[in-house]
Amino acid sequence: MFRYDLTCRISHGPSHPRQTGLGEMSRSLKSITAIAALLAFGPASGVSPAVAQDTQPKTWPEVKCERYGKAWSEALARRGTKGLGQDFVERHEAFLASGCTARADVCPRSSEELDMANIMVVAAMNAGTASTFPPFACRK
Repeated sequence: MFRYDLTCRISHGPSHPRQTGLGEMSRSLKSITAIAALLAFGPASGVSPAVAQDTQPKTWPEVKCERYGKAWSEALARRGTKGLGQDFVERHEAFLASGCTARADVCPRSSEELDMANIMVVAAMNAGTASTFPPFACRK
């Protein structure tokens, strides 16, 4: 004789204990989904969805400055500061600290400074900026 059980399944008698009905599966799936949502968006994650949505994308000038600053750090780490004058390094650091918006006033005077300036111009172009982006200019 056929019977209709609570799991929305037609069977020929009692179901095998290992068989899962559709109703049980959908309840399990709902539970798993709810747990995943709590883990992803709950207070335990430390970031609420509202905070994540408030983050503004960086502007192109910010992206350029970030890339250029990273290239400067890498160049200093690889090349070192030998032959770079204090004025050269300080003015360059001031340019970076300004968000790369300060007037170009870093004047390479020694051959090492000129080499570093050339390295940075190429690095700036590789980062997607124009060759006029770096702060190198000798006004006098």
